[in-house]
Amino acid sequence: MGFTTELRTQADVIWGKSKQHRFLKELQSGTLAPEIFRFYLIQDRYYLEQFARIHQAAADLTADPAIQALFLSGVKGLEEAEIAVREDFFGELEITEEEIRTTQIAPTAYHYTAHMYSELSTGSTARTAAALLPCYWLYQEVGEELAGSGSSNPLYQRWIDTYNSEGYKEAVDNQKELTERLALQVNKQEREAMKQGFLISSYQEWKFCEMAYTLERWEESPCIHII
Repeated sequence: MGFTTELRTQADVIWGKSKQHRFLKELQSGTLAPEIFRFYLIQDRYYLEQFARIHQAAADLTADPAIQALFLSGVKGLEEAEIAVREDFFGELEITEEEIRTTQIAPTAYHYTAHMYSELSTGSTARTAAALLPCYWLYQEVGEELAGSGSSNPLYQRWIDTYNSEGYKEAVDNQKELTERLALQVNKQEREAMKQGFLISSYQEWKFCEMAYTLERWEESPCIHII
């Protein structure tokens, strides 16, 4: 069993919670409230920007051209697929730069990205890759499963299509290959740290759905905005 297969097995329960979350269920049925999807998109914009920066910083940590290329391919894939599609959604929904600037970063969006920055701060490309992987892989599985019946809402269907394409599958395979390769280069203790980072990210993916569905706010409403 490969290392990524072992990771996937350990995360199965929490991934199941994500897939059964009412956010995705209602997105598929077309009944998801527009304000929830709007809130999700704005928070996801912040998340994806940090996600891309972490890839770039991780690439800068290594002198291995092959590993560097795999990290950078993740950035390229984000720019060509997810971020580009989100820009179309923002235009259709008339989400303005002013709205983005004045929207608070939700606690889960902040904590999830802070977790990945924490893994990056260790200087370990292996731990960083493992923490980044659930976002790719879980969304691929979600896209493939939701594509079975699709969504009656054209906008939500386009969101599903983002994660059910050959291009996206290739991006996921690249990141799995990266994680496998790095796992072979580290000791047992470091592989355990990779598992921990992967599982925390998996948990945060589930919480991200809940964050969107509940329009999560900071309890004391501090002035924390997307920058």
